[in-house]
Amino acid sequence: MAEPLRLIDLFAGAGGMTEGFESTGKFETVVAVEHDQHAAATYALNQKAERVYAGKIEDWLAEGRVPEADVIIGGPPCQGFSALGKQDVQDERNFLWRKYAETIIAAKPKYFVVENVRQFLKSSQYEEFEQWTQQGQPLEKYTLQPYLLNAADFGAYQSRVRSIVIGRLRELPAVPDPQGPFVGSHRTVGEAFASISEHVVATEFPKMSFEYNGQQMPGPYHSHELHVTRNYTKLSLDRFKAIPAGGNRFDIPDELLAECWKKHKTGSGDVMGRLRSNRPSVTIRTEFFKPEKGRYLHPNPSVHRAITHFEAARLQGFPDDYKWAGSKTSIARQIGNAVPVQLAKHLADLIAGQFSREVCVADVESLAA
Repeated sequence: MAEPLRLIDLFAGAGGMTEGFESTGKFETVVAVEHDQHAAATYALNQKAERVYAGKIEDWLAEGRVPEADVIIGGPPCQGFSALGKQDVQDERNFLWRKYAETIIAAKPKYFVVENVRQFLKSSQYEEFEQWTQQGQPLEKYTLQPYLLNAADFGAYQSRVRSIVIGRLRELPAVPDPQGPFVGSHRTVGEAFASISEHVVATEFPKMSFEYNGQQMPGPYHSHELHVTRNYTKLSLDRFKAIPAGGNRFDIPDELLAECWKKHKTGSGDVMGRLRSNRPSVTIRTEFFKPEKGRYLHPNPSVHRAITHFEAARLQGFPDDYKWAGSKTSIARQIGNAVPVQLAKHLADLIAGQFSREVCVADVESLAA
């Protein structure tokens, strides 16, 4: 059996991308870097990385302990040019891709994968990233293959379009273009929820804590322990009851609407919307537990609640035996920020295949010598 490929995961979050790569059996993580303490703890509970650095990537790089690796993966923060919220092209988080680039220079991988929001490929940051790969620039040994991919095309239970940039050493052949095997036959919310009880009573996670990195934090929880709802007001419940299968805020009668909603008859049809059982979900974001933030109501019109953390984790592709650390808000953020495991696995197989191809070429050349 070939030696596992050495992997570095930057901005690792809860480990969705690592989960996809390591599930192939072809990679082992030598270090993961994540500054959020709860997310780093979740990562450490599930992945077998030789080292998890729970701190800022700047501080990790300053230590000068970057190991060599075959592959680097990660999704630098993107809030400054995300389509959601206030955009700020000068947001300092937009430039953390440069720390990713510094890691490439130090670790000397043959391949790397950058995941980001769809707007990334049209940003000045990506333009600068490309410039860094030109002759005489810091990443001149590498070339980029940019893609806009929908995770649903690769077996995820949600429609989540993301920028995926595959980098490789220039002397290596191009990685085959990712071709989604589920195009035209997307997996659905109904399939994802088939084995999950619709009836939920609990509103809080179990009371437990453990120590990680010198801190006490909530958890560890198994995914099924995240199947909790919220204490909704009667007004909220009445609104939910008025929304049919596939419906949204426009189905709510005027007497149940806030004054500001009565004046806005246009705009997003996802607000207070029900997920559709026969389709993939919308993108799972960090506030999926708030119906007013998008199409996050349970698809069954007789179930009057938003999806639970457990259901959201299932839609992101996390296995049911995954363990979690943190508060309800923190774990929701970890789930919403994750890369769908199925998409990550497909990318992992493509890249691992390039190493197998390289071995075959080397064998042929040795026989011809």
